[in-house]
Amino acid sequence: MSEQHFEEEEFSTQFNGQTILRILKQGLPHWPLMAFFLGAITLTAFVDSYMTFLSKRIIDEGIVARDTEKLIEIVMQYGIFIVIQAVLVFAFIMAAGRLGERVQYDLRKQMFAKLQGLSLSYYSRTPVGWLMSRVTSDTTRVGELVSWGFLDTMWGITNIITALGFMLFINWRLGLIAAVIIPILVVVAAEFKKKILVEYRQVRKTNSQITGAYNENITGVRVVKSLRREEKNLEEFGVLSQNMYSAAFRAAWLSALFLPTVQLLSAAAVAAVLWVGGWEFSQGTVTIGGIQAFVSYITFMLWPIQEMARVYAEMQQAVASGERIFSLIDAVPEIQDRPNAVNPGSIRGDIVFEDVTFWYDDEKENPVLENFNLRIREGETIALVGPTGAGKSTLVNLVCRFFEPQQGVIRMAGHDYKDLTLHAIHSRIGMVLQTPHLFSGTIRENLRYGRLEATDQEIEDAAKMAGADGFILELDKGYDTEVGEGGVLLSVGQKQLISLARAVLADPDIFVMDEATSSVDTLTEALIQQAMNRMMEGRTSFIIAHRLSTIKKADRILVIENGGVSEMGTHAELIKARGHYYNLYTKQFREEMAGQEQAALHEDSTIAA
Repeated sequence: MSEQHFEEEEFSTQFNGQTILRILKQGLPHWPLMAFFLGAITLTAFVDSYMTFLSKRIIDEGIVARDTEKLIEIVMQYGIFIVIQAVLVFAFIMAAGRLGERVQYDLRKQMFAKLQGLSLSYYSRTPVGWLMSRVTSDTTRVGELVSWGFLDTMWGITNIITALGFMLFINWRLGLIAAVIIPILVVVAAEFKKKILVEYRQVRKTNSQITGAYNENITGVRVVKSLRREEKNLEEFGVLSQNMYSAAFRAAWLSALFLPTVQLLSAAAVAAVLWVGGWEFSQGTVTIGGIQAFVSYITFMLWPIQEMARVYAEMQQAVASGERIFSLIDAVPEIQDRPNAVNPGSIRGDIVFEDVTFWYDDEKENPVLENFNLRIREGETIALVGPTGAGKSTLVNLVCRFFEPQQGVIRMAGHDYKDLTLHAIHSRIGMVLQTPHLFSGTIRENLRYGRLEATDQEIEDAAKMAGADGFILELDKGYDTEVGEGGVLLSVGQKQLISLARAVLADPDIFVMDEATSSVDTLTEALIQQAMNRMMEGRTSFIIAHRLSTIKKADRILVIENGGVSEMGTHAELIKARGHYYNLYTKQFREEMAGQEQAALHEDSTIAA
């Protein structure tokens, strides 16, 4: 599934009450903060409404009654409540911010913990961008819903309730007019926001397509020009741009219409209050200050209603984010420890494949390995060769238990390896891959990944054994040199030597080399080969290599084809057999010799010039 499809799922998910409840439950571990938060919001809403009530008293008891002493008294109360209001607003905004960050922290921690335990197959079918989006943007959206969305909703509800209570207290007839108009305002605001959100969904979807079109046309500019696709691409891009413009225009039009509509409805409510209030005033049942307070309350309620409509619209996006987050948190590893799994401490011994059949996902009709049988003796070095997709990496992944066979048994140290814990196997395997990966930090820190409790001396000894010590000591800071993100500050060969030293430090029972020398120069390849030979002594080792010259010393070479072993033997035996391996080796040998001759001719011509 493509990344674009994953992102578009975000805007097709419908409102889900269970997800909302689960999102809100993320705040329960921080219930003291939530209680303080709710208390501060409730008090703030009461203070807001009471200050409007004080403005009524200022007009009626101070200005209209011409009572200066009373006016000063009420104004002083008003001033005190302004200070209280400021303190409460600071308190609930601080609490909301802290609650949101705590929820995001908890979700990211839960997801990271889950990612550490998921099987390799999960990563094979899930785009990295999708996972990164869950941990970043989705957690932010959910955290904002729990904090600011919850804040705006509770603030709006409590403000409306307290304002309505004060209105009914001042004059119940006028209060009923406001009570009728409030639901109408809420429904209208919610409908507008829902329609606006639909258009913005379309804008974002089209924007993703436009970004993809930009990227494809820029990175593939040579192909575009060579095939004369400029006009056609411009036409297609014009359609995308028009779609985005139309959706953005509709969203802008609805947004422009929304506020005037709400204002017209509130104006109608104010007009009704003034009309009925004028009659009530003539009857002496309401004061000028009371009418002014009603107008203020109705006008004041517009903002929380708009904010609640906005939160409702954004809630749908947050629910979609929540569903994706919880789908990751709820993901079940396909490979798990059995209830009585054991850790023998060592997995040395023969490795035996007994009638193993394995296929990826739903490709049961095309298994990668079928009824596969093989015994690998302890300490034996096995080289795997064969065409791409034949099953070389699959066989190694099965040994490492990154995947498990659907049929058959793999035995390790005398056990069905499913009876061993995953930690028992993974902790006793050392791997050096074709593309070495280093983590941000120093060389010493990267080497220590091999064995966290290793001393500095053990780290340096491992680097010497791997042949990495030479270039490390030439660096300004030696072992304390920063490698950069992914090891970007080092060459491929240097990263590979560090990766090998890391495996040496781990002192594994099983050693795996997957195309470890395919991306390095000849000199570095010789260093890696020497270190490999030292590393493989006494260990069961697997080597996957396209450069067949690197596996001549292997105890056995297996040619993997059509889900099984087509040829097996030492280098000399397979050359003598003149089979598939012989053809591969002689072809490579001729190509290497031709390359060397061409390089020599180029060097001679350079000297002559």
